[in-house]
Amino acid sequence: MAKPTASPLRTGLVHLALGTYTLIALFPVFLTVINSFKDRASIFRDPLGLPTPSTFSLVGYNTVLGQGDFVLYFQNSFIVTAVSIFFVLLFGAMAAFALSEYRFKGNTMMGLYLALGIMIPIRLGTVAILQGMVAAGLVNTLTALILVYTAQGLPLAVFILTEFMRTVSDDLKNAGRIDGLSEYSIFFRLVLPLVRPAMATVAVFTMIPIWNDLWFPLILAPSDATKTVTLGSQVFIGQFVTNWNAVLAALTLAILPVLVLYLVFSRQLIRGITSGAVK
Repeated sequence: MAKPTASPLRTGLVHLALGTYTLIALFPVFLTVINSFKDRASIFRDPLGLPTPSTFSLVGYNTVLGQGDFVLYFQNSFIVTAVSIFFVLLFGAMAAFALSEYRFKGNTMMGLYLALGIMIPIRLGTVAILQGMVAAGLVNTLTALILVYTAQGLPLAVFILTEFMRTVSDDLKNAGRIDGLSEYSIFFRLVLPLVRPAMATVAVFTMIPIWNDLWFPLILAPSDATKTVTLGSQVFIGQFVTNWNAVLAALTLAILPVLVLYLVFSRQLIRGITSGAVK
């Protein structure tokens, strides 16, 4: 029996809607980037025009890199984001493997309990989190941010990875046990390689909120030594609110790593999303 095919009109309308949404989403980013490479007069005279040899200028980037410690801010953001994603993927995958592989009393309730973290914003516990960090002496340290972001990303990681790990063949895992593999070896050598698309999806969904977050860096790590790039950009923009070259350059530097990382992991992300849709 032949499969029904979508009509060309419907397909065209879907692509038109997706293309329109893409243009709307990317337009502010495009506008910010092109104007960051122009002199101030050209920004106001022709904000939609591309930089030309007569309007091209790096004065904004010179101001940002010369008067703002953005190298340190990028380093802090990279450390916090990378370490948080590592712990989210490690602990989330372990919890998902336990929930999907082993049957014990309260298995379903434990999964639902972890899923509640997706629905309840972690910012509701800001006061308690701050009190705990003060008591532990972790205020103005990157460790405080890593702990918070790890706890923030675990519920979604467990929810996504549990469904993927349930699709891994039991015969494959049992064959590993017959060959003498430990549960850790089965987890790391057999299961994890098969759920890499899901891991990439979790990594991207975890990375973007961490990199863009302003709330917890402002509350838990506002010192100059621990500022993240988002907080550093916000402070810098407040100081140079009328210097549009510097403001646009700071925004471009803040969003560029996210775009690069998304492009690097986009194929794995799409594979993970489409596989989840099929499941």
